This record gives sequence, C-alpha cells and structure tokens, in this order.
Amino acid sequence: MSGHSKWATTKHKKAAIDAKRGKAFTRLAKEITVAARMGGGDPEGNPRLRTAMLKAREENMPMENIKKAIQRGTGEIPGAHYEDYQFEGHGPKGVAILIKVQTDNKNRTVPEIRTILSKHGGNLGENGCVSWMFDMKGIITLEIPGIDEEKAMEMALDVGAEDVRLHDGGVDLVIAPSDFNAVFESVKGKKWSPTYAEVTMIPQTTVPLEGKDAQMMVRLMEALEDHDDVQNVYANFDIPDNLLDQLIGEGS
Repeated sequence: MSGHSKWATTKHKKAAIDAKRGKAFTRLAKEITVAARMGGGDPEGNPRLRTAMLKAREENMPMENIKKAIQRGTGEIPGAHYEDYQFEGHGPKGVAILIKVQTDNKNRTVPEIRTILSKHGGNLGENGCVSWMFDMKGIITLEIPGIDEEKAMEMALDVGAEDVRLHDGGVDLVIAPSDFNAVFESVKGKKWSPTYAEVTMIPQTTVPLEGKDAQMMVRLMEALEDHDDVQNVYANFDIPDNLLDQLIGEGS
C-alpha cells in the first residue's frame, strides 16, 4: 500500500524501532496525558484515552508509566501542559504532508518544523492547504500471502471492517475510526496477528517518487519523526516497495 500506511508497516519491521523504544514511550505518554486532560482519566468514557492506552500496551509500555501519564493529565501529579497542533505543508514534487504535534511551546516548535521541511526540499503551508486530501480511517494490516478479494471481504465483514485493500503479502482492513477498538479486539479474538494497527490519515491520491526525490522524502519523514514534539506524520508519496525498504535500511 502506498503512502503513510506502507511507510508505517515497513518502519515497524525495522530493528531501529526497538532502539527508539524510549522515544516511543515518551510520545505515547504525551498522548495519554493530553487525552486524559481533555476527556478525563476513565478510558471507558474517553475513547481517545482508550485508544492511546491500547497502543501503549501493544508497545509493551509499563503500566506504571501509563498510570503516571493519566495522573499528569488529570492534574493528580504535576507535569508539562501539552497542546495538540496540526501543521501542513509539502515535500519533494509537491507531496502533501500532515504533521501532528504535541508541544508545551508552539513558538519553539513552529520554526523547528519549518527548518526541517526546508532542509529536505519541503515547505510549511497554511492550515487547510493539504488536509482536505486525507481521510481518517483505521487500518489493520494482516500478512496473508496470496489471499484473494473474496476471502479478504469475508474476513472484513466477520470483524466489522468497512472495506479491504489487497497488497503484496496481505491485506489492509479499513475501519471507521469509531469502530477501530471493537474491530481490533475482534481481530485479536480470532488469533490473527496484525503487523500494523492504527487510526491514521489515508491520502485520496498519491504522488509517485523515485531516485533522489524518493531519497529526500524518506530523509524528510525520518527527520520529522525524530523531532521530540512530533506525534505522527502523514504523507501521500508512493515509493516502490523495494526502493522504500532500501532507503529505510540506509537510514537505520
């Protein structure tokens, strides 16, 4: 699958993810804190918090860390006051980029994001310049080589997904964001093992990249994701799988 979903599933296969587990825990803690501050500390009545905790458990984040992040959000223990922001811009060849951040100092974060973009052939745009090109969907990726569309649709209907997308090596279950947790629990109940599961932003169209443009785009994505305030980056590039694997490997 092109764009962010392919990027995310490929990155998850790399050992570099484990090396950055500390950074992953920091990002997860921020999201849990913000979710708890906005919707309360009870995950049963706070879908955003429930989703954040689910992801934290999938990443093997210690329960003590999760508890403290919730308490920071509810004010039971002191902590930084993070806010959600969304930045929009373009990368090489006009690739659309959405950047989700959580920061306690927007005045610091904005110029840093702008500098990262400009150094890698991109630019920061106005709010709304590219967000219309993306749809929010839950994606659960299953590696099932050789699966046909009929079987994939049967699986999707069985767990409550709204659509499927076949790709080399498996299938993406496409899910309405409000149904993501329920579908994910159904998938686990059937003992299926997802290689990727997240509510993400899916591009409506993609921009094919090769050569130096593809290399620059991958370096840009990695630089953005390495920024401490960045939670997620979504883009509508389409890089051939073998080239994407190679470029990510070079950067590991």
